[in-house]
Amino acid sequence: MFRLLFLAIFYLPLAIAQEHDMSHMQMGPSDPAASDLMNLASGTSENPQSGSLPMLMQMRAGWSFMLMGQAYVVETQETGPRGHDKFYAPNWGMFAASHKLWGGSFQFDLMLSLEPATITNRSYPELLQTGETAYGKPLVDEQHPHNFIMALGVHYAHRLTENALLELYFAPVGDPALGPVAFPHRASADELPEAPLSHHWQDSTHIADEVVTTGIKYGKVRLEASGFYGTEPGENRWVIQYGPINSWSSRLSYFPTKNWSAQVSAGRLAKPEREEPGDIVRATASIQYARPMQGSDWATSAIWGRNHDTFTQHNLNSYLLESVAPWRKKNFFTGRIERVDKDDLFSDQPDLEEQLARTAGSTFRIYAYTGGYTRDIGTFQKIETGIGANFSTYSMPDAIKPYYGNHPVAVNVYLRLRLKP
Repeated sequence: MFRLLFLAIFYLPLAIAQEHDMSHMQMGPSDPAASDLMNLASGTSENPQSGSLPMLMQMRAGWSFMLMGQAYVVETQETGPRGHDKFYAPNWGMFAASHKLWGGSFQFDLMLSLEPATITNRSYPELLQTGETAYGKPLVDEQHPHNFIMALGVHYAHRLTENALLELYFAPVGDPALGPVAFPHRASADELPEAPLSHHWQDSTHIADEVVTTGIKYGKVRLEASGFYGTEPGENRWVIQYGPINSWSSRLSYFPTKNWSAQVSAGRLAKPEREEPGDIVRATASIQYARPMQGSDWATSAIWGRNHDTFTQHNLNSYLLESVAPWRKKNFFTGRIERVDKDDLFSDQPDLEEQLARTAGSTFRIYAYTGGYTRDIGTFQKIETGIGANFSTYSMPDAIKPYYGNHPVAVNVYLRLRLKP
């Protein structure tokens, strides 16, 4: 089963790439509008320009093609009363094609994931993680899989003056102008198979429906505004969902040099959690750094995100610092530190949640510390393989230690595969 799925996500796109001779990369487009589109990561967000995420590229007959793909085969082991073990496979693949149009450039994006099949029972274990549902119940200590269609959209960029660029984006499935680069695309998270605990405080809108974004980029500054359907994806991960444009966001980004990018953003999400009342007003800020080093990149991100729940009136903050550093080309050291305020750790047990609210309060501050290492072991038919592991430990209030243990830990051991030119 797993073998067939990996053949689908890797070798079919690879065959297309070889047919177009994408292994012999030509220089990317020199037109500012086309270059701007090819730098995009998730929706209209960008990693620092000096970053070099692995991709296959080709210029042909006025078209620019790009292909990326990454997958993990993971074994997770967790301790404590709420810990679980599981074998599963997070993955994604992305294709983009751009061409000149009406004095500017347009780009088509398609991003797919086989996680609805390779992550069974609609979740994988992750201590102290929350957000979305499985089988009609809130997910707690579990992370949901991504949708089969993670992104489907079109961009258009047109140069207005020497320094000004107009950007338009429409996506039946896409990422509005809210938050940092989403973690599957973020250079600093490239060697971490698990989602951040702060995902639903910072970048959970990276798979949203009916996204419409308009932006103006002037020199090193970009201002964007988006409308989108704010409810998060349902449990049927194989279909494209839709709804009215009922949410909004805006983002101001700054790119001082090729090594740095920063953004501040805010938005209102209409009823993002299907099983919970109320809207979320989200604010985020982030700084990203990337520097080419030893054949790869040293990449670091610092991110803050806050959710204000209009029903509970809770203000919940999150902070994240993560980094990946290469050493002697084949070795990657990575780390992530998080602090997250959570009020839904016991949403799957309403009676216990009510009892804790009376005795210890409803919000708990969680700290998570992750360190890991990946070793490249070889490249076979343009698929770069590596093996690695990471270790997480946590700090939490005394009131919830009876339910998690005094010192819970999680270990992920994995095989990493990704397309590489």
